[in-house]
Amino acid sequence: MLEFLEFGPAQVAPRTQNCLIFGLLFVTVLQGILTTLSQSNGGYKYDYATVPFLAEVFKLIVSGFLLWREIKASTPPRMTTDWKSVRLYPIPSIIYLIHNNVQFATLTFVDTSTYQIMGNLKIVTTAILFRLFLKRKLSNLQWMAIVLLAVGTTTSQVKGCGEASCDSLFSSPIQGYMLGILSACLSALAGVYTEFLMKKNNDSLYWQNLQLYTFGTIFNMARLVLDDFRGRFEKGPWWQRLFNGYSITTFMVVLNLGSTGLLVSWLMKYADNIVKVYSTSMAMLLTMVLSTFLFNFTPTVQLFLGIIVCMMSLHMYFAPANMLVDLPLTAKAAPQTVIEVSVNRKSDS
Repeated sequence: MLEFLEFGPAQVAPRTQNCLIFGLLFVTVLQGILTTLSQSNGGYKYDYATVPFLAEVFKLIVSGFLLWREIKASTPPRMTTDWKSVRLYPIPSIIYLIHNNVQFATLTFVDTSTYQIMGNLKIVTTAILFRLFLKRKLSNLQWMAIVLLAVGTTTSQVKGCGEASCDSLFSSPIQGYMLGILSACLSALAGVYTEFLMKKNNDSLYWQNLQLYTFGTIFNMARLVLDDFRGRFEKGPWWQRLFNGYSITTFMVVLNLGSTGLLVSWLMKYADNIVKVYSTSMAMLLTMVLSTFLFNFTPTVQLFLGIIVCMMSLHMYFAPANMLVDLPLTAKAAPQTVIEVSVNRKSDS
């Protein structure tokens, strides 16, 4: 099905395209599993705020190395160093910083189950902003597929109505729902804006990444410093406890998170946000299935129904129209019949 994907102006080989998509699917599934394995007695022995910081540093180092190799090549890459262009790159980090704070605020009003279900709104908000800001047109079938994807992922997360949490699903304060909608919009805005940055010119992908991850590292470092001031340095400065509680699994979480960011940047350059949304949504469903074998997670009917709906959505979005709708033979032959009639009329006259 992946051969039906239409990629952006910067083209790569179809095999590379598929490798990027399946690579993102793999590392996204692995992230949830590794994060769970890094826990100890239901919690983290390490400061979880250090994980995204180290992941940004990893992405920065990898991007810098790849850019250095590209510069050493016979044809030097294009790099726009004008301040008017560079000043746009801190914006995604600022949006994600606001988004993270909105997430914490949302969780003060709603329970975890409601928050996870509301998080699926970002599928629809991504498509809306994708259409409004990037001017990418979607067919009616594709809009239906996106709605089905949101319904499918939501269905897979809904718990049985016999459980106690079912009563609290729609009983949260209105502030919680408003913050949830805002969180979904901010997540979509960050993704769409990043795609805009990647495709606005023909600059080297590694140069663009270098700028993004430089600001990402700065903002994550600022968060660690802010946490120190909030805690009045009771645990010491952040650089002294950076690797406290880390294990091999924790380092794998950092490397996997960094690899996820690098693959997403490739998709933003050579594909689009909708491909990323489908990849991450399918990864979430696959993670839930694998959790039944790894963590004694009990599968539900809702999970299987959600998987079926999401697979239908995947086919509807990416397959060409002639695979979805069987056109009757009379409809296909209609234009030829009209031409023949017109020719006959001219010959009679």
